[in-house]
Amino acid sequence: MKTFVLAPDSFKESMSAEQACQAMQRGILQVFPDANCITVPMADGGEGTVDALISSLKGERVTCRVTGPLASQSIGTYFGLVNAGQTVVIEMAKANGIHLLEATRRNPMLTSTYGTGEMIKQALDLGVKKIIIGLGGSVTNDGGAGMAQALGVRFLNTAGESIQVCGGNLDQIDQIDFSQLDARLNNTEILIASDVNNPLCGSNGTSAIFGPQKGATSEMVQQLDRNLSHFADLVEAGLGISKRNIPGAGAAGGLGFGLMAFAGAKLQSGVALIMEQNKLAQKIANVDYVFTGEGKIDHQTALGKTPFGVAQVAQQLNKPVIAFAGLVGEGIESLYQVGFSQIVGINPPDYLLEEALKNAEINLEKAVVQTVQNIKEQGV
Repeated sequence: MKTFVLAPDSFKESMSAEQACQAMQRGILQVFPDANCITVPMADGGEGTVDALISSLKGERVTCRVTGPLASQSIGTYFGLVNAGQTVVIEMAKANGIHLLEATRRNPMLTSTYGTGEMIKQALDLGVKKIIIGLGGSVTNDGGAGMAQALGVRFLNTAGESIQVCGGNLDQIDQIDFSQLDARLNNTEILIASDVNNPLCGSNGTSAIFGPQKGATSEMVQQLDRNLSHFADLVEAGLGISKRNIPGAGAAGGLGFGLMAFAGAKLQSGVALIMEQNKLAQKIANVDYVFTGEGKIDHQTALGKTPFGVAQVAQQLNKPVIAFAGLVGEGIESLYQVGFSQIVGINPPDYLLEEALKNAEINLEKAVVQTVQNIKEQGV
């Protein structure tokens, strides 16, 4: 009897990691009806992280209502409760993500991470010991100020008045009152899942690199960067620490900085953190094959994408890894040197994107059938 670990990421805009696992399993069982398929839906801290860990750790969704990217928005969303109720998994994008605003309404001068702070507060209310926060897909650039405000920090202007913070008015902060910051943070382990290595400020900082895709003009980028520098000065003086230059401080518009400064969070590689949580290495140790994949695989996959992380673990355990992708791009030759045994495109040549997205599960299943049929014929 063949045993397979199925550890794909989501295929962007077409299927979740869980759906990809099920499509792979259906394909395998058509060829090996008695195969043992161990499904381990994967993620890297971005889209799909909550669902992946809920699925692989048999957790549950906790629904909540929080403030969206703009103060006027109220968002119905959810986070994950796993490890017998001891750990909460949050995706900041589920409260303050770029997908929650139409392109014409995106303005990082106005958006805030307040809703993410509200999710953290609701997690603390459950009495959990650990909170994992994925930082991908943000539409914010406030350095985590909004998050901190939701958790009790007060930001005062020169008149001593409390102001509601957003990316564009951090320069109005004159004093920070930390006295009411939620004390439960001191007794809670907070882990950041992110593969962004940018610092908070400067030419490689969050405003310059990610601001434009969130709606910032070149003038806004300069203002946002100055605002974050001013904000970091006040935070670091008040807390006696320096976090702005740590790689990853710029993740999610500087939320990485805010979580490290205000909540004592630790930054980890998103893929590595997810693999640690779902014990991927232990599951791979005694299998015959490892299947992974995501929407696109190319030379950038080796820069820390999910399939690369899976392949690294499998390579250490001397297990063959077959990766499936909606689009196989350039430069994949190098991937065969770092753990990949085979890379399979699931779509026919010249396939229209609209059709590819619509038929992703069917095409993945078909590609798996063909691949596993080859395995069977080769008797390996």
